[in-house]
Amino acid sequence: MTLDKAILDRHASRWFTPTPVPAVALREALALASHAPSNSNIQPWRLFVVTGSALDRLKDELVTASSAGVAPAIPPLPPAFQHFRSELGQQVYGEGWGVARGDAEGRRAALLRNFVFFGAPVGVLACIDRSLTKADVVSLGMYLQTFLLALTERGIGSCVEVSVAGYPDVISRSLEPWVHIPAELEIVAGIAVGYEDKSLHINHIRAGRVSIEDTVTFLQ
Repeated sequence: MTLDKAILDRHASRWFTPTPVPAVALREALALASHAPSNSNIQPWRLFVVTGSALDRLKDELVTASSAGVAPAIPPLPPAFQHFRSELGQQVYGEGWGVARGDAEGRRAALLRNFVFFGAPVGVLACIDRSLTKADVVSLGMYLQTFLLALTERGIGSCVEVSVAGYPDVISRSLEPWVHIPAELEIVAGIAVGYEDKSLHINHIRAGRVSIEDTVTFLQ
C-alpha cells in the first residue's frame, strides 16, 4: 500500500468485528508511530492499550456513566465550527445508522456505541503530561496520525473518540485494578482499534473535506 492510498483509505470505523488484533501488528504500528516528529524530541505521547477483561470493565463503566445522564467533560465547539459537527451527525446518525430525526431513543443507542469503543477488541487511551504546551499536543497528533496510517496499511480499522476522554475519573477508577493512571497525565482521546464490520453501512460513510483554498493561504 502506498502512503497516498493509506491516507485516503483511513476513515473512522464505527463498528468492529470481535476478531482479535494480532499483538505483533499492534506493536509494529506503535513502533512506526514512535518515529513521528515532536518538539525538542521529547516524544510526549503516553498510551494505555486496553484489551480483555480490562476493556470489558472500561466499556461497562463508561456506558453506565453516560446512561446515568453524566455528560462528558468536553468543551463545546465555538459557534463558527458547530456546523461541521451537525453535518457529520446527520451523516453518522441519519445516513449511517438510520436514526430518524426526532428518534431520541435511537440516537441515544447510537451515542452509547461510542462508549463501548464501537465493539472494538482494542481500546487505546492517548495521554499527554498536563504541564506541556500546545506545541506538544501537536506532537501527539502527529504520532496518532502515524499510528492510524500504520494500522490502515495492515488492514486494521480505527476511530478516534474525543467523547471517551470526557470521563477521565471513570476511566481511572475502572482501570485501577490493572494500572494507575498518574494525575499528571491528561487523557486527550480514546481510539477504537480492530477489524471493521464491512457489512454495515455506517462503515462506508465518508466525511467530507473542505478544499485547500479554504484552509491554506499561499504567499509569493
